[in-house]
Amino acid sequence: MIAEMLSYPFLVRALVGGSLISLCAALLGVSLVLRRYSMIGDGLSHVSFGALSIAVAVGWAPLGASVPVVVLAAFFLLRITENGKMKSDAAIAMISASSLAAGIVATSLTTGMTTDVSSYMFGSILAMSPGDVKLCVGLSAVVLVLFVFCYDRIFAVTFDESFARATGVNVSAYNILIAVLTAVTIVLGMQMMGAMMISSLIIFPVLTSMRIFKSFRAVVWSSGAVAVVCFCIGMMASYKFSTPAGASVVLVDLGAFLLFGAIEKIRGLNKG
Repeated sequence: MIAEMLSYPFLVRALVGGSLISLCAALLGVSLVLRRYSMIGDGLSHVSFGALSIAVAVGWAPLGASVPVVVLAAFFLLRITENGKMKSDAAIAMISASSLAAGIVATSLTTGMTTDVSSYMFGSILAMSPGDVKLCVGLSAVVLVLFVFCYDRIFAVTFDESFARATGVNVSAYNILIAVLTAVTIVLGMQMMGAMMISSLIIFPVLTSMRIFKSFRAVVWSSGAVAVVCFCIGMMASYKFSTPAGASVVLVDLGAFLLFGAIEKIRGLNKG
């Protein structure tokens, strides 16, 4: 079955692009989940849907128009929460609902729910073009290189901002870096998972890994591996049973979470 899947160029593109996006989302998700920013992916995906819908309505390039908008939204969210004027969950909910409403109104007044708009809402990874894959590879490489290069500082900012600031780390700059990398990953993953399920790529692999591993480094490595493996299994299940790719990946992520939870329970009983 794997050989048959690899004989189709559109499936190869989907596997390459999806694996890279899943890996980036999982690595960034470790910091976001530990800092209780896990729902920022959901909020930014709605911002991205609003920007994409407006871009499609006026005839602009969807990805080119949405990336700067989502990056600005991520920066705005961080500024609000850092100033203490609004809780992070309230800020995410406010921006998420407003952006989604703007996108729906723009769509209803112009083109209507076209195939392009629908694919960004529910995902359509099999429709990735060679250009989309090249964009995914390039931006994913940037995300991975920056994450590896700034690993120690991201670790410090994640666990203790006050200590990191006292040791000379520019906490605000690294918060912005994490937000920008997350925003880029969200926009890239929209076509794969859609606005409805993109946050699962950020949350599930991290929560799954944390069931067994306790150190930051182990959770990072495990999250990346779980994300890529679950994505590939989800794509195979989608091909085998003719189910939507995004939903299949999420269900495989859920299965991995339950499996790791069972392993955690067994280990606890053995120690007891």
